[in-house]
Amino acid sequence: MAVHSPITPLTSDPQSRDPLHSISGSPDFIDLFRTLRRNKREIAWITVAFTAAAALLAFVLPPKYTATASFIPPNLNNSNPLATALAGQLSAVAGADLLGSGKTSGELYAGILKSRSIAAELVKKFNLVGIYRVKKESKAEKLLGDRTNISVDPKSTIVSVSVTDKSPGLAHDLADAYMSSLRSTEGRLALGQSSQKRLFFEQQLEREKNNLADAEIELKKSQEQSGFIAPAAQTEVEIRSIAETRAQIAARQVQLAALHQSATEENPETVRLRSEIANLQEQLARIQDGSSRAANGAIPATHLPQVQLDFIRKLREVKYHEALFEILSKQYEAARLDEARDAPVLQVLDSASVPDTPSSPRRGYVIVAGVLIGLILGAAWALLKASVLQLLRDLFSAI
Repeated sequence: MAVHSPITPLTSDPQSRDPLHSISGSPDFIDLFRTLRRNKREIAWITVAFTAAAALLAFVLPPKYTATASFIPPNLNNSNPLATALAGQLSAVAGADLLGSGKTSGELYAGILKSRSIAAELVKKFNLVGIYRVKKESKAEKLLGDRTNISVDPKSTIVSVSVTDKSPGLAHDLADAYMSSLRSTEGRLALGQSSQKRLFFEQQLEREKNNLADAEIELKKSQEQSGFIAPAAQTEVEIRSIAETRAQIAARQVQLAALHQSATEENPETVRLRSEIANLQEQLARIQDGSSRAANGAIPATHLPQVQLDFIRKLREVKYHEALFEILSKQYEAARLDEARDAPVLQVLDSASVPDTPSSPRRGYVIVAGVLIGLILGAAWALLKASVLQLLRDLFSAI
């Protein structure tokens, strides 16, 4: 579009011929206004073009939704030793002595929420690598951080967690997951003396549980190999078996001696008694020298002392670990109760809800921004064109 501007008469001072400057060299606002008015059509067309582009962009951009959850952090600024321990561990997580630097407990918990461990947990839990269409978990963690806003009210120290996403359901789930991960991280860090005590007994109890299982297995192997189950009963059976066998031998020997008074060695009764006595003596020998097991699961007499000693030792080991396991169980339960009583409590002020109104793009703001940018660029184009035309006139006049 051609614009006809009047040619300024030549003077001895070239700058005075510039419609954008006064004689003193400063901008002449009257000339600026006249220049803009002469180019109002171009400015209007440029403004309309940028407004239309902004409006198109505002309606083309996909809507995004923001879900917000907030909580009241526990007060750590007191003389309670548990709170002091909590503050120390939270400061270690944040990488500095935050309480000593005048930071609030809200800022400490905000630091935990911004940690990489929580971001990595959420990326895996919601498969954000696939949802965000990236190849690396680190990239998904960065995108999650860009879409998450964690703020602390400087007056009330209330911590707010806002997550923005194209899906209102995912935004709500992520905001809730931040709260759940914060609770689990707080428990995992064993914040406070009671929690540390509970964690110690938990580890000791788990180790003692394994030791007890090993001792029970060893006792079972000993019982399977020796057949020794009840020491007192089995020993009594062994002694009774030996006594009964010897008594039977003695009784038959008495019968045989009585028989010799009236019968010869070839007498069938004499032969029978001698045979029975020989069998009983052989059985007694087997019991005493351990060459074989006696009846009813009895243990050879020669093995009784060693087998009984081994059994008693392994049984004692099992009883020891059972007693120790019971003591540790009671101490562990006591530590859990102490932890539940003394642990700092996160008071959830507002749980995340599924957003029903898009948080962005704000179409009105985008259109207004398009109008302003169009006006500014249109005015700049008009002034630049006027300056260029004036410069060309000056050059031609000088020639």
